[in-house]
Amino acid sequence: MKKWIVLAIVMLTLGAWFASASRNATPELSSSYIFDNPRPLAQFNLHDQYGNAFTNADLQGKWTLFFIGFTSCPDVCPTTLNKLTAAYPQLQAIDESIQVVFVSADPARDSQAKLLDYINFFNKDFKAVTADHSVLFPFSRDLGFSYAMVGDDDNYQVDHSASYVLVSPAGIKTAVFKTQIQPGEAPQIKNKDLIEDFKQIVSSSPS
Repeated sequence: MKKWIVLAIVMLTLGAWFASASRNATPELSSSYIFDNPRPLAQFNLHDQYGNAFTNADLQGKWTLFFIGFTSCPDVCPTTLNKLTAAYPQLQAIDESIQVVFVSADPARDSQAKLLDYINFFNKDFKAVTADHSVLFPFSRDLGFSYAMVGDDDNYQVDHSASYVLVSPAGIKTAVFKTQIQPGEAPQIKNKDLIEDFKQIVSSSPS
């Protein structure tokens, strides 16, 4: 009788261990990778399209997908926003807390009113945030983004990263989605890869 009790305890322990290992196993990802040393974002204070403060507190309890750009961007930004709008319902089906945040690297031209009109054109559920460069640059660098102004007149362009960065509901920088190069196609992050990778990351994240 005692042998059966010991055996049952061993089996339960092994079952719990395998379940935990399965949850914490590194997922198979298509266009992203999980940071080896995930860490919380440094303290920041930006403002959104409604003029409200956007801080670390706004990350708590939500998966947040960041990308950087500017409203005058001729190609990458509108394409990205169209794609994310199309992917958004499926991302929400995986985890309804997901929020998409567009970070404007052009605070001089991207006023609150302009950010509001711009982001609402694509998806009213998305956020658009910015700040003075003294705040924006270290925040962007903390996320792993880069940007630079190109040109001297008022028609300057902004070179910027095309990746997405995923931050966990604990405010921890968790994963980056990189553009993939396919023969005959422009570098891009395909929605099917984004959705599948997000699913894998969420399911493997500690509860």
